[in-house]
Amino acid sequence: MTTPSFNPPVRTLMGPGPSDVHPRILEALSRPTIGHLDPVFVEMMEQTKGLLQYAFQTENPLTMPVSAPGSAGMETCFVNLVEPGDKVIVCQNGVFGGRMKENVERCGGVPVMVEDEWGKSVDLGKVETALETNNDAKILAFVHAETSTGARSDAKELVELAHRHDCLTIVDAVTSLGGSELKVDDWGIDTIYSGTQKCLSCTPGIAPISFNERALDKVRNRQSKVQSWFLDLNLVMGYWGSGQKRAYHHTAPVNALYGLHESLCILQAEGIESAWQRHNKMHTALKAGLEAMGLSFIVDESHRLPQLNAVSIPEGVDDAMVRSRLLNEYNLEIGAGLGALAGKVWRIGLMGHSARAENILLCIGALEAVLSEMNAPINTGVALAAMQQVLSSEK
Repeated sequence: MTTPSFNPPVRTLMGPGPSDVHPRILEALSRPTIGHLDPVFVEMMEQTKGLLQYAFQTENPLTMPVSAPGSAGMETCFVNLVEPGDKVIVCQNGVFGGRMKENVERCGGVPVMVEDEWGKSVDLGKVETALETNNDAKILAFVHAETSTGARSDAKELVELAHRHDCLTIVDAVTSLGGSELKVDDWGIDTIYSGTQKCLSCTPGIAPISFNERALDKVRNRQSKVQSWFLDLNLVMGYWGSGQKRAYHHTAPVNALYGLHESLCILQAEGIESAWQRHNKMHTALKAGLEAMGLSFIVDESHRLPQLNAVSIPEGVDDAMVRSRLLNEYNLEIGAGLGALAGKVWRIGLMGHSARAENILLCIGALEAVLSEMNAPINTGVALAAMQQVLSSEK
């Protein structure tokens, strides 16, 4: 018996990622595959680097996509910067700060943890105390946009603190790139990594990174070899460096990079600030609908991400049942809580191509219908009107 081709259902993706992929990007992925050293492909690589510089708001020459998911972008930063014995201050206010700690340990570094409650932003006072107490620390690592909670930390202030204490910075921008204000050069960020499957509206599998000269000095003057051959920037830059002459390092994911290039062209055409504003407006509309229904957010508005909304599950409601019904009856995916928030929140994503009015209309309508049928303690018949009022406003 012959196995049939796989044809996935058409879903609306409003979880923590991946987000809906723009149709132009799906078309770009289907274009003819060419060699990864083809001069035409090399030209596209150069364009992609320039487009990523625009997305990150940086002029760092070493701005490039790693040929692997966002987790490999994280690992690229840590394996290149952390040497055995290096003390690294790691901020944790959710799942992904914990992964930073794991990376430090695997590099032979010594993590010093600054922990905050899940759903809160990183506490600047705690970080300053940690930097003063550990004046031999080499690096400060933190998550700009914590995907597990929807909390945004003050990257600009954290970087200023780190530099005041002569520390490099490693910043996780997996969920913020393209969706929230992010200015690598203006804020002085030394190293940063992201992913393609969130606010860039692209498929998973590529990790944009950027290193400034201060960080590269550390890479060039390491006392030990980078522990990962594949992620060693000293080697990778032979392929992703400047100019037309490239040294073979690995076979790049050609078609996936077509998709990234297209996604960055879409972002450039919209304008980075317009993209930030769109995410904010869609969040405001979603918020209006959810709050009219009687639902609430776990993150304070002052540091809440527009693109990742952690919403408290009403008393007595079966989390998994709601998500299952949304998926099976409405082809709508929303996310479950992670770690300490498992079973307590839904994570509703408004990322990239998913941050559209039609998606919010579907989400609010479907959620109200399912919760009403389950006799959840919500207000009915008011959410769509509240949301529509925001969508019809000019701001």
